[in-house]
Amino acid sequence: MRNNISQFLGLAMRAGKVKMGESVILSELKKKNIKLVIVASDASINTTQLMQNKCDSYQVDIRLYGTRSELGQALGKGERVNIGITDAGFAKKLLSMIDE
Repeated sequence: MRNNISQFLGLAMRAGKVKMGESVILSELKKKNIKLVIVASDASINTTQLMQNKCDSYQVDIRLYGTRSELGQALGKGERVNIGITDAGFAKKLLSMIDE
């Protein structure tokens, strides 16, 4: 299952539907461009809390998934603590896969 999610994240990345980096995600949240935020399970408490609060205030789904290195690998990048999905279709599919 994890493999499918990683492959799907890679697909979203190649389609240009992934935003990375805390400051980028926060500014895109304000513009209502993010449909789903994924935070690495090994992110700091502060980071997780900040993202949770922002997602709550902008009514955006948030999920903890994978480790920093798993997220980075899925995207073909270095370690990633949080990523934002900008496409509703990708977000919906990822939500159903993660929540399964």
